[in-house]
Amino acid sequence: MAEKHTSGDRNGLDPKVYTATNSTEEEQEDQNLWPRPLSQKWTLTLFMGTCLLYCARMAMPICAVSMATSFHWSKIDSGLVLGGFFWGYCLTQILGGHTSDKVGGERVLFISAASWALITAGTPLLAQIGSHTLALMTMARFLMGLLQGIFFPSLASLCSQRVVEEQRGFIMSTMHSGSYLGTLLAGGMGSLMLDLYGWESMFYSIGILSGLWALFVWLFFLKGYVAPKRKETSKDSQWSLSRTRWQSLLKKPPIWAMVFAHMCICSTNYTLLSWLPTYFKESFPHAKECVYNVTPWLVAIPSAFGGGYVSDFLIRQGYRVASVRKIMQFFAMGVSSIFIMPLSGAVTFTSAVICVSGTIGLSTFTSSGVSVNVQDLTPSCAGAIYGFMNMLGAFMGLVLVSVSGYLIEVTLSWATVFSLITLVNATGLGIFVIFGDVRRVDQDDNSQPIIVI
Repeated sequence: MAEKHTSGDRNGLDPKVYTATNSTEEEQEDQNLWPRPLSQKWTLTLFMGTCLLYCARMAMPICAVSMATSFHWSKIDSGLVLGGFFWGYCLTQILGGHTSDKVGGERVLFISAASWALITAGTPLLAQIGSHTLALMTMARFLMGLLQGIFFPSLASLCSQRVVEEQRGFIMSTMHSGSYLGTLLAGGMGSLMLDLYGWESMFYSIGILSGLWALFVWLFFLKGYVAPKRKETSKDSQWSLSRTRWQSLLKKPPIWAMVFAHMCICSTNYTLLSWLPTYFKESFPHAKECVYNVTPWLVAIPSAFGGGYVSDFLIRQGYRVASVRKIMQFFAMGVSSIFIMPLSGAVTFTSAVICVSGTIGLSTFTSSGVSVNVQDLTPSCAGAIYGFMNMLGAFMGLVLVSVSGYLIEVTLSWATVFSLITLVNATGLGIFVIFGDVRRVDQDDNSQPIIVI
């Protein structure tokens, strides 16, 4: 039967190679890991945290029309406010991940959540201060982006430090699925609250719930149960002292394969999220918005759970980790693109909803592919590297969304946009399949190997 979870298994090496300090470092790494009961509690808690994060992120886009009416904003003004988030979001990705690698992701997540909860709840109050509402709302969104930009790199850092390899796929998928639930709740409950209580209620309720979540984390995890500090192995300590760390990492083909694939799928997802409502509105003007705005996300939630379970199951069965990561990414970028291609032609509304739901659902498999690959390659600095590639993904997303808008305006056809999305996905997937790997690249091991027969 195939052996699992050794250096030799992951990279196809035989015989197994161990260094003289291997057993001591494995004991130190085991002490960093969460026990199973604690891991389950953290997984559920972080799932809810991710859900609330997306509720807070979606509050302004949902309320933008009502706020524009109240404060007499033009389309350009609304775009300025909404765009402020993404510029802030790009700036703190690396910083948040690096800080989590050093002090532990638990505390960074708590500080991040408490801060953006305060900003969310305080947004209606800021809107009433003076006559500079536009500037204040833009600044609030910018700060929201800064603080939320820390969150996902901290999750990556936390999982690399506390979760065993064969469980990372499911846990990361579970955490990311909270974003789909948050999008659904913000859209459904937000519309209802806007009609009944006004746009201010949206910010107050989400801000208070987010603050309660942060308080829960503090009382039940950080205060009542002190989170263990990360214990570095001798290899990690030696590596972290190197001033040429980034230069060395950025010379590794697997790092750039992972980063490029992440950039591609982030940009195509941003483009789909931004333009699909317009596509349905123009192509099927009499269709019900609730159908095409809700159905894809209802598919995405179980798909994310399923992808994570399948990923971990394959690893437990003895499949090479590198193969599993590439299989999951193949479904996320390759098979999902097959569902996009029919949208370039004439399709019925039902077919379009099925294709979009298939695309969104399968794209969630990236949580068990590229998104977790950073923990394979660079567990000692997973947060910083994830922040780096997430930052580039956000920038590329802004570019691709803008280019898609230009193509729609010039060609008056959606076929060009869907073809571009397919091309970007195929390119990113090809690079990852060829150059992607799971062998650690964040350590310099000069010790003599001991061959175990």
